[in-house]
Amino acid sequence: MNRKWVGSFLIILLLAFGVWLFFNSPFSTSQQTLPAEVRKDGTSILDIGNQEAGNRPVKTFSLTAQEKAWQISADKSVSAWTYNGTVPGEPLRVTEGDFVKVHLKNELSVPVTIHWHGVILPNQMDGVPGLTQDAVQPGESFTYEFMANDAGTYWYHSHQHSSKQVDKGLYGSLVIEEKEPAYQQDQTYILDEWAVNQDKQNTTNMGGMMMGSMSRDGEADTKQMYDTFTVNGKSGEAIDPLQLEAGETARLRFINAGYQQHRLVFPEGSMEVIAADGEKVVNEGPSSNMLEIAPGERIDVAFTKQREEAEIIGEDPQIKNAQDMRIPVVSGEEAESFAYNQLSVSSASSKETGTSSGSEDLLFKETPETDVSYHMDLSMGMDMGEGMSFQINNKVFPNTPLIPVSEGDVVKVRITNSGRLNHPMHLHGHRFQVASKNGEAYENPIVKDLINVKPDEEYTVYFKADNRGEWLFHCHDNNHADRGMITIVDYQSVYSPFKLDGEHNNQP
Repeated sequence: MNRKWVGSFLIILLLAFGVWLFFNSPFSTSQQTLPAEVRKDGTSILDIGNQEAGNRPVKTFSLTAQEKAWQISADKSVSAWTYNGTVPGEPLRVTEGDFVKVHLKNELSVPVTIHWHGVILPNQMDGVPGLTQDAVQPGESFTYEFMANDAGTYWYHSHQHSSKQVDKGLYGSLVIEEKEPAYQQDQTYILDEWAVNQDKQNTTNMGGMMMGSMSRDGEADTKQMYDTFTVNGKSGEAIDPLQLEAGETARLRFINAGYQQHRLVFPEGSMEVIAADGEKVVNEGPSSNMLEIAPGERIDVAFTKQREEAEIIGEDPQIKNAQDMRIPVVSGEEAESFAYNQLSVSSASSKETGTSSGSEDLLFKETPETDVSYHMDLSMGMDMGEGMSFQINNKVFPNTPLIPVSEGDVVKVRITNSGRLNHPMHLHGHRFQVASKNGEAYENPIVKDLINVKPDEEYTVYFKADNRGEWLFHCHDNNHADRGMITIVDYQSVYSPFKLDGEHNNQP
């Protein structure tokens, strides 16, 4: 065969393959529009679910997105993106029944938003660029308004290019207090990870992902990306101690704003889970001294100081960088003089917490009849030129199959993880009831808005389609969401007027 002809054929073949990649790559900019089904006729999401204060108390806050050097510890600092100049951003506390107004001003050089994680609110206030609003441009402002109807622990964070913006510090806590609080002392702790002494981007390549997959460690990829853990933006000895006297009990609200699962260990007999994702839980059987909390998850505990001497709550010592994530618990007299380095974290018990505790108030008393069934298969794939992709039903966003619903539908979602990494799946605008794990029904189901699906696990969840709009259902390891693991709960009677990318650079 003529060599010249063979060479020409190979060139044509390569060019054809390149064209195919451009138009079929899940990350091709030519496909960055919402599926046609979302842009159908009906009612705009801007015309549904509007809420007004009426005679409710109004709580008003202002949050400014700005860049600032942030000191994590005595020897570690980062260039952070912040709300109001701190990491985490200003803690927001309101009372059940309040009407909340938050004015966001953007002083960064990139667009931002605020998503109110776990809060049931009108779709147009959900803060997802390209789906529920346009991203707030540099120098511009946006006001979020919603009713704080459900007491519990929530948090807020940017949903614009979250894999970067949340990673750089754009998050904070939102606590909706009960009208009659049950605990005199109430503290919030936001957990996170940072790449301080390494370049995170060097660890998100294809080789690192493949190593994580082969190791069968559901956290292997994230463990490569970060070298420093923080609690409320501080690490190690810079973490403020909890002041509590022996025998006193405090409500501790834990929020995982990072992308790695954490395992907090408490002194034996000191802790009981009282809420998960804003829902009160019922504990039965032996207690545990270990709290496993997934990315995006919130778990509240009642913590009782066991001894007069200083104690410690800390990351499981078996986990790399565990020494960074330790909260001293001291009496008032010890606040300035305790010996931090002499405090040791207890051994962790193996009992699962959080998901294994049943909820006080269920969405369904019995297994409901289903109007819509959806199988969500979570997997990993390859995207030529981009490295690893994270898929739902073998597709990446915005090409993932939607979950089509009508108002009032009961929706059943069976979630299976056929990959080798953990996927904490979070549903916007609704709560779901976790009915079974690996085919075995829970005796005490739990109501949540996030479930951490580990490799080879299967969960069945149910929810009621009772909040019209266009709502994300995605992995809250935002590095995985950024690479495709997102779908939309699509109400058939409404549409979104917004578009991905475009002049506002909407990147959900």
